[in-house]
Amino acid sequence: MSKKGKVLVAMSGGVDSSVAAVMLREQGYEVIGITMKTWDYTSSGGKSNKETGCCSLESMNDARQVALKYGFHHFIVDIREEFGDWVIDRFVEEYMDGRTPNPCVLCNTHIKWTALMKRANHLGCDFIATGHYANVREENSRFVISRGKDFNKDQSYALWGVSQENLSRTMFPLGQFHKPEIRKMAEEFGLLNVANKKDSYEICFVPDNDYRRFLKKRVPGLEEKVDGGLFVDKHGKVVGKHRGYPFYTIGQRRGLHLPMGRPVYVTHINPETNTITIGDEEDLQSTYCTAKQINMVKYAQVPEEEMPVTAAIRYNDDGEPGFLTQTGEDELTVRFPSPRTAITPGQALVCYEGDDVIGGGWLHKVKMDFE
Repeated sequence: MSKKGKVLVAMSGGVDSSVAAVMLREQGYEVIGITMKTWDYTSSGGKSNKETGCCSLESMNDARQVALKYGFHHFIVDIREEFGDWVIDRFVEEYMDGRTPNPCVLCNTHIKWTALMKRANHLGCDFIATGHYANVREENSRFVISRGKDFNKDQSYALWGVSQENLSRTMFPLGQFHKPEIRKMAEEFGLLNVANKKDSYEICFVPDNDYRRFLKKRVPGLEEKVDGGLFVDKHGKVVGKHRGYPFYTIGQRRGLHLPMGRPVYVTHINPETNTITIGDEEDLQSTYCTAKQINMVKYAQVPEEEMPVTAAIRYNDDGEPGFLTQTGEDELTVRFPSPRTAITPGQALVCYEGDDVIGGGWLHKVKMDFE
């Protein structure tokens, strides 16, 4: 038994989670590795004939080899039903409602941490750990997520939805390191099977990155139902026909096939009428947005009206200065002094105080400046 405690480490088979597990093992924790199978290739389809990502047999074997090398237990658990009910179903529903979802945040919030804690409790683990580039600390009786030291790899945006209860038992071993250091560490640990693995950026259940194909497979007859919708300008004038509103996203410019004589962008999607509004780039600009289904991290509630923050509106967004107000028990509003472009319903709003995550929510309402 380790004096430091027992920790359940989520292992995808990639370099980050592998190093996280070995790092904790070397620090004296009793480590148990777990790989969660969230989907299978045959159900996702696609043109590629090779499984990729964290749920492939190769990745599972890589995780197991790390555990064998360092002498700790490793389990594979099948959570496809849990994952599909929440993440994949909502992914489809969001597109069908005219929004653009972020499945990785959904997975962290509703599936990954819940599944990990359930297994951690069953195995008698004190903590869980992941290979995310982020930090967590306790301050003023709250557990606070902050940006990882490697700003280019920071994943705090995707973690805003993790509950305080779950954060109280969460460890991020990589938070104080840069990615090149982790690759070097993998080599020093002898993890040659994962040291130079490429990072995976695709949605795990859409390995070919073709979400349109995925929607067609999941919704029988979708193309026939939505084909022939109308493109309109901001004044409501019909300017063309499209293939169906679920196949377009806010801010999209390519693939519209409209002979307008200038670049135009998707500025609004109306699923009820199958109508897509197009406009110029400046028509995408917004000075405020509202998020619902919020989760507060650093504070139980926003401590002041119009609190100065840095607000990120999508993954890999550095964020821009804004003023945060809690406009309801389950609602946040941010006002931007300078307009933001293509704030997209369905994505997450995450607000920072310095490097600390104040809280976040799902973007619900966006007011365009031309409205």
